[in-house]
Amino acid sequence: MIKIYHNPRCSKSREGLAVLEHANKDFEVVKYLEKPVTEKELTEIVKLLGIPAIALVRKNEKIWKEEFKGKVLSEEAVIKAMVANPKLIERPIIVNGSKAVTGRPSSSILSII
Repeated sequence: MIKIYHNPRCSKSREGLAVLEHANKDFEVVKYLEKPVTEKELTEIVKLLGIPAIALVRKNEKIWKEEFKGKVLSEEAVIKAMVANPKLIERPIIVNGSKAVTGRPSSSILSII
């Protein structure tokens, strides 16, 4: 089943949700700010995306600038930071089986559904 890691307050995340709704596919919405992802889950998402964890971080968030900016962090430390502070996770993320994309641009979602 397709999953979208979604933040309803984010316009890009809402665009991603709209793509899935218009595709008439069954999907699950994970509101990751309400139900945070686990380290294991986020590690798997990063692997599916095929990117380093740091590429999934929203670096303009206040918490990143105040607590992490300029520090050399391991992959594991970056994932732990995102799990502890879910606002740092780029959104939306769409996972379909063994494939995943960020919905930026939202048209990228079409490549995995």
